[in-house]
Amino acid sequence: MLYRREMLKTDGRSLTLYGRAPIQVLGEAPSPNREPLAANPHLRWHPLRGEWVAYASYRQGRTFMPPPEYNPLAPTTDPENPTELPQGNYQVAVFDNRFPSLSPVAHNPPQSYVPTAPGRGKCEVVVFGKDPARSLSGLPLDHIELLMEVWGDRVERLGEDPDINYVLPFENKGIEVGVTLHHPHGQIYAYPFVPPVPQRMQVQELSYFQVQGAPLLEGLIAAETVSGERILYLGEHAISFLPPWARYPYEVWVAPRRAVPGFPQLTPEVRADLARALKTTLLKYDGLWQRPFPYLMAWYGAPTDGESHPECHLHAEFYPPYRSSDRLKYLAGTELAAGMFANDALPEQKAKELQEVEVTL
Repeated sequence: MLYRREMLKTDGRSLTLYGRAPIQVLGEAPSPNREPLAANPHLRWHPLRGEWVAYASYRQGRTFMPPPEYNPLAPTTDPENPTELPQGNYQVAVFDNRFPSLSPVAHNPPQSYVPTAPGRGKCEVVVFGKDPARSLSGLPLDHIELLMEVWGDRVERLGEDPDINYVLPFENKGIEVGVTLHHPHGQIYAYPFVPPVPQRMQVQELSYFQVQGAPLLEGLIAAETVSGERILYLGEHAISFLPPWARYPYEVWVAPRRAVPGFPQLTPEVRADLARALKTTLLKYDGLWQRPFPYLMAWYGAPTDGESHPECHLHAEFYPPYRSSDRLKYLAGTELAAGMFANDALPEQKAKELQEVEVTL
């Protein structure tokens, strides 16, 4: 059973604590800053790309590499120096980002000769656990299952807002991808529109579904299980594999084997196997070079527009920045300027490297 406790921080931001037992906390919901949040992001339309760009200049002042003795994502131990979290018996915490790129109260965007709009939406921080040294790969399977339930709860709750059309859980891990707080955590962005990347994927999924009457990714996964060449984990309900279309050398996808629109629709059996697929992937990453492996992990699901989306298939995509143990995969001319990725290594080669890494769940 998933227990939840909602609290309001001293600066007006929301905090939600999750666990497997009724949640008790000591004191109020703390905040490093008692001043009310004054975020007012806005959007500007990119007329040549046909997409919105968010502007939030106050994010220049966000927390950056705090000293070791102060961890803003750990439970508060000194009331005179509060962090973001209280003491208590919870396991996962979610709170409003102090420096959001999108805000539900955004208003009065500046005028321009291109369209502008309030940067409405929500940005949340998800603290995976209380231990600052235990990364996602080190969490027990039942804790990862709990985290997936939390993601599902957030997708449902954020998606209840009629102005929110897409919810994206993700994790940036490692200084190589710009992480400034090392306590294991992720983020959730709730958008007023379906962003360009999932929108483009959904166009392909819907087109295929309308013709074939079946989800596109489900068929691709079935073909991958027949090949077996790039699979890292194959369970009864879930799979982890390097897709033959990988754009990054160590790109891995994790998904249910049969189409599920999003986290809220996962059954306990599928969620448990998906947790095993995810943990296997993360342990193989860390075991590859015997050091913490950086990546961007993004979970793509169905839009939260109130419509049925049988074409959509929940899955995670990992974008690791390394192409070898000591060389980064930089996005340069053809990737950034043209939008066409050039991969220096075959997925089959990289899959073999990861397949050879032995892990224990």
